[in-house]
Amino acid sequence: MRELPRPFDRSGPPGTAKHVMTRRTLLAGTGGGALALLLAACGTGDGVATQTGADVTAAASAPPRPGGTLRAGSPPPPTAVDPVTMYDGSAIAIVQLVADYLVWLDRDFSLKPRLAEKWESEEGGKRWAFTLRQGVTFSDGTPLDAETVKASFDRLLDPDSKSAALSAFDTVLGKGGVSVRDAATVVFTLERAFSDFPYLVSAGNYNAVILKKDYAGNFTKKPIGTGPFLLESYDAASGATFTRNPKYWEPGKPYLDGVQIKFYADDQADLLALQSGEIDAQILSRPQLVGPLKGIGDITVDQVQGTGLTAFTLRTDRAPFDRKEARQAVAYALDRPGVNATVYDGIGALGNDHLFAPLFPATPGDVAQRAKDPAKVAELLGGQPLSFTLTYDPPSKDYALTVQNQLKQAGIQVELDQRSSADFYGGDQDKDTPWLFSTANLVGWAGRATPSQFVIPMVKGGGVWNGSKYANSALDAAADAYDAARTDDDRKAQAEIIAKALHEDVPLIVSVWSGTVRAYNAGKFTGIQAHPSSYVDFSSVSQVV
Repeated sequence: MRELPRPFDRSGPPGTAKHVMTRRTLLAGTGGGALALLLAACGTGDGVATQTGADVTAAASAPPRPGGTLRAGSPPPPTAVDPVTMYDGSAIAIVQLVADYLVWLDRDFSLKPRLAEKWESEEGGKRWAFTLRQGVTFSDGTPLDAETVKASFDRLLDPDSKSAALSAFDTVLGKGGVSVRDAATVVFTLERAFSDFPYLVSAGNYNAVILKKDYAGNFTKKPIGTGPFLLESYDAASGATFTRNPKYWEPGKPYLDGVQIKFYADDQADLLALQSGEIDAQILSRPQLVGPLKGIGDITVDQVQGTGLTAFTLRTDRAPFDRKEARQAVAYALDRPGVNATVYDGIGALGNDHLFAPLFPATPGDVAQRAKDPAKVAELLGGQPLSFTLTYDPPSKDYALTVQNQLKQAGIQVELDQRSSADFYGGDQDKDTPWLFSTANLVGWAGRATPSQFVIPMVKGGGVWNGSKYANSALDAAADAYDAARTDDDRKAQAEIIAKALHEDVPLIVSVWSGTVRAYNAGKFTGIQAHPSSYVDFSSVSQVV
């Protein structure tokens, strides 16, 4: 069976072992009520996080105060905490406190050196050499070297490991593609030129933490890493306790003596723990729950843009959407700020029917934002009725109801077809699975580190997850050229071709891009931030003086 998109499931395991998209991935919630899943176009459209609540200006500018233990709440991981196979936000957070990456993916989607000091492309972007930071050791004293890094990626690229990172590397880096040039240099030889490759070995590919060569899948029993903290204890029912790693490579950090993660069975219990002072921060905050806390006491809600989306996919090879005018009519009938406000509680960056999120550096800025236009809808339909069935699974119910209501106002009739997640992502992935073969559907996609991870599988001709059955030779050529581009200007030029083609042809509608929030007590700690992927970096967190 064809592999499905890798998940980042913050709320529980998929319906079956083969369904990895039964929950929204970087999106912050599951169905029920008006979900606030995304980040603000109507708030912080510039991508800069905002903080509401206690005045933290003085605390942020004060020198770090060493010591203290940060108590954080989180759902229990639904499966084993294994860096190779993990996919849920709680497990990822636990691993990120203990292990480190070659490169960190920062909240603004810039790449920051971690275990690698520098990297450079060779052979036109088909080979990449990473130079390791000197003097780094694992928590047990074992030195970090290129052979160790090679072993970590060999493990992720081995299909037998059941690595959750395989789909991220698909068509770019295969088994046997990692080699050692010297003790401090690891080399990745790609299957094709890929100018954004550093993102795939960064935290953006969350399984890509560097582990010891002899790692055998027993992370919670032998939690050895190069990260800022040591895992002292782990209980799958109650939580995990961490202490400061004295061998951490960054001098003076972490500032905290330790971190304690407490597991809560549901979001309400987690929220009450934050309000009562039982915990100081949340790992995975839900916007619709923490939003009312803004401005109350010391609770601060930090927010940042993301790259997750719900794709409203239209079959371009089947009536009624074999006509471009019908697809465009649906796109012009949508009130995107209304979708954002109604479905996502206003915490979203408006989408523009292409696959370049605002956070991606190459995102073109000269594609006019599509807006609701009833006159344009009428012109495109030419007096002809338009009706279709929209298929989705429970996490997309609120979105589906909003679409149905908005399109009805434009004279477009939508029949809703809700399936169980098992049914929606089930069936033959090459012939009849609803998420790839229904006339129109809604699919929650994980945030990706690079736009190519959306473009190639979703809209390139013959793409493995091309549910629209869209084909455009000019887009295909631009997608190849984008990946092989040698300069930022070249990359942006190809991105513009791709974005304009998708905006014009509308094989899918992107109404809103995701974002995340993180709530914490700013009266006690500073340095806690939201991250587009809900990742945690507590190495710079300190007590408020």
